[in-house]
Order: sequence, then C-alpha cells, then structure tokens
Amino acid sequence: MANDASTVFDLVILGGGSGGYAAALRGAQLGLDVALIEKDKVGGTCLHRGCIPTKALLHAGEIADQARESEQFGVKATFEGIDVPAVHKYKDGVISGLYKGLQGLIASRKVTYIEGEGRLSSPTSVDVNGQRIQGRHVLLATGSVPKSLPGLTIDGDRIISSDHALVLDRVPKSAIILGGGVIGVEFASAWKSFGSDVTVIEGLKHLVPVEDENSSKLLERAFRKRGIKFNLGTFFQKAEYTQDGVKVTLADGKEFEAEVLLVAVGRGPVSQGLGYEEQGVAMDRGYVLVDEYMRTNVPTISAVGDLVPTLQLAHVGFAEGILVAERLAGLKAVPIDYDGVPRVTYCHPEVASVGITEAKAKEIYGADKVVALKYNLAGNGKSKILNTSGEIKLVQVKDGAVVGVHMVGDRMGEQVGEAQLIYNWEALPAEVAQLIHAHPTQNEALGEAHLALAGKPLHSHD
Repeated sequence: MANDASTVFDLVILGGGSGGYAAALRGAQLGLDVALIEKDKVGGTCLHRGCIPTKALLHAGEIADQARESEQFGVKATFEGIDVPAVHKYKDGVISGLYKGLQGLIASRKVTYIEGEGRLSSPTSVDVNGQRIQGRHVLLATGSVPKSLPGLTIDGDRIISSDHALVLDRVPKSAIILGGGVIGVEFASAWKSFGSDVTVIEGLKHLVPVEDENSSKLLERAFRKRGIKFNLGTFFQKAEYTQDGVKVTLADGKEFEAEVLLVAVGRGPVSQGLGYEEQGVAMDRGYVLVDEYMRTNVPTISAVGDLVPTLQLAHVGFAEGILVAERLAGLKAVPIDYDGVPRVTYCHPEVASVGITEAKAKEIYGADKVVALKYNLAGNGKSKILNTSGEIKLVQVKDGAVVGVHMVGDRMGEQVGEAQLIYNWEALPAEVAQLIHAHPTQNEALGEAHLALAGKPLHSHD
C-alpha cells in the first residue's frame, strides 16, 4: 500500500515516538487510514533512549541501595557491586518486551508502518525511501535530541549526553552532571546508587528549578544526606580534557574535575532539513508553532510532542497525538491544560507535582488569596515503614479549590494520579477530606493533607 502512489491516506505521520504512535493508534481505532513513518524504531526516545531505560537504571540503583541498607530492616544481605552488563541486560529486556508489544499494537490496528527517513515534500505528502506518501493530513512528530552549550562538544567518551550514559559500559568513578533539571538529577541519583562520586552543576538557584521551591529544597536536603554534591547559581564557562578525565570551569572561576561530564541541559527539537520551513510551516528556534488544537499555520499540517514548545513529557505527547487523531476523526477535541499534567522526577527521593507552584498562585491570585499547607511524611505509617522522608504541599485559593499539589518522597510518583484528579476536577479540600483513603498507604498522606487543609487534621498538628 505504501508504495502505491495512487493511495491517499487520511493521516500521514512523520515520527513514531510517543506523540506519533499515539495518534496512529487512536486514528486507526476511529477508522482513519493511517501511515506511520519512522527512521529508527517505533516508540522513539521515551521507549529506547529516555523514560523507560532511565527508570530501569534507577530501579537497579534502588535495589543496590536496599542491599546496602538491608540490616536496618533486620535482613542480612551483602552488596558486592554492580554488574554493568547484567544491568544493561535487564534494562534492554524491559525495552524489548515493550517494543514487541507496541509493534503488535501497530500491526493489529492495521496502521501502515514505513521504516525510513521521511521528509515533508508538500503540505499533504512525505517522501520516504524514494516514494511519495500522500495524505489528506500530515502530522509532524519528529521529537527531540539532547542539547549542548556553545563551545561544548559532546564526544561520546568523556563528555557525554544522556544517550551515551544509558549505554555506558562502566560505572564512572566520578561524574560531573551539567544541568540540575529532571535528566540531570535522575542520572545523579542512579550513578550515586551505583557508587559514583557525583557533582551536579546548575546555573539557576535550585535543583529541579521548575518545581515549587519547597520541593527543590527538600530534594537538595536529601541529596546532601546521600552525599550527592551540587553547585547552584553559577553558570558553566568551559570544559577541558585532563590526563584521565574532564575539568569544568564555572563563570566564577570554580573548577571541578571528574572522569566524565554528562551534559544534561535539555533537549532540542528535531526539525532541521526535514522540509518544514520550505513548506511554510511557522517555526521558532527550531520548534514548530501550533495552536491549542496542535494545528500549525498550514491547514493540512499538525505537530505534537517534543517538536512543539509544550512540556517535553511522553504522556504529553500521547495526549497531543490523541487530540489530533480525534479532531481529524470529527470528535470534539478539548485543548490540554498543561498545568494539569502530572510531572514526576524519578530520583531518590521522587519529586511529583501537578498544578501550579505557590509562587505562581500568588502571582495569579494575589498573595493574600493563597493558602499553602505542608504535610510531613513522618506522620504517614507506610512512609515510616519504607523509611522515606518528605512532604506533601498543597496550594489552595483561599476558600476555593486546590490549585497545586507538590510531593517529595519515595514512590510519590505513584500518588500523582489522585493529585491530578484533585487539580483537574477543581476539588475543594473538604471534598477530598470526605474520601476514605486506605491505611496504611502512602496515598493516605494525600488524604491527611486535605484533612488538615479542611481544618480537621488527624495524624498531624493543627
């Protein structure tokens, strides 16, 4: 079918990552004739070089920490080290199973899958493998790649990106991580668990700087306790090779040396040389510009995922892809409230949030109209059992809805589902307080926090 020039698909998708394949699956489910073009492997960055492998490494690190700390739970175990090939075997096994499942889904939905490097050739076609694939609509979903800084060359050996870090054949004795955002602190956490001496360099004044400041401070406290070093508030100036590693110099003259330098300063869109600008697609700094329905300025072209300037999260890509498919199938599409998207940083301890920060709430509603409450996990039985510390912070518009939920502690990412409902359904604290949360669970901490905010605290002080 793909080689038949007379075939016109309802939807041609360029890029088979989270946004692209979600649009393909949902579109096909709704009766659209869909072609999905991917130059590498369906699943994209998230499955093969991002979310999934990173979290597998973090879980391996968690097991290592549990082995080291087992005696405090009355269990006699010994930690003998990290078998790097075995860790990769475990990680790759997880990826392989999910990849096969995704390939099966694509086939079962009768999506026409085309492997090859595609290029937008008109507002309604993509050229790939010497063929022109025609569509009534084209969806651009070509994703992102790790960024660097001017004058800093990633060599894949001593100066590496997250792509290289995921396949590193050793545990580095020491590492400098440039960037204290999600990617940087996740690798800092995993490598520390594996036994590395880690230093994070972040130019802004806090780690995970987009999170509520309270969450950042709690993570910094936990990292200090774990022995993860960090330098905040000063920007990178240069990196040089040493005899057996890398030296990093900051703008204030401070120097740091390590075996490897991981550059984790964010990801940039994959858009150059793909024909977007030639076909009149509006762009800004490499990103494709879209409206709230993911439509570009060209009526027959939409774009989703890391290619557009929205949150760079796989589940955002899923939602954007589904939105496009449903819009094209004639269903009523609802724009995404990006504040209502759950965000999780899977370091140890985890940082999870949904909604807006206290600072943002004060900016929007006024400082006198915002109420914030902190619930310490020390009052939560299951967190005590797990020996994790942290807090749940609620941000409320006075006498109104909860507009922000910010959580720090092990497994807090598993609690963000209810937090998402609280924010997106504009729940009042008293409404959440009426719900009965299972005891003992960490989920109970969310209920306890809302009990306190509603003026009837149970396992917490007034």
